[in-house]
Amino acid sequence: MIFMAENEARDIGVDVNPPEEPCEDKNCPFHGELPVRGQVLRGVVDSVKMDGSVVVKKNYFHYIPKYERYEKRSSDYSAHLPPCMDIEEGEKVKIMECRSISKSISYVVIEGGVK
Repeated sequence: MIFMAENEARDIGVDVNPPEEPCEDKNCPFHGELPVRGQVLRGVVDSVKMDGSVVVKKNYFHYIPKYERYEKRSSDYSAHLPPCMDIEEGEKVKIMECRSISKSISYVVIEGGVK
């Protein structure tokens, strides 16, 4: 077993800046035991009203072959928010796929303030 210093963040295998402050959350990818894998998505935080979770909205374009045009669409993703990250509504974030944490949460916030 690898022992880390109390303030040291774990390397999650993705090129992101780890949070400065530590936390005791077991579902934190940096300070806990939650492994991350799969998709990395960028979006805008739509809601921070849940306790320990956020709703991230991802906008994209969908092509309609009949009209040879694109239409705007959006998807909402519920993501776990570790307590070591300070995220507000309207902020751009990166979320990454993980194991299911609850019925609707299969993503975790890995970086805030994304350009």
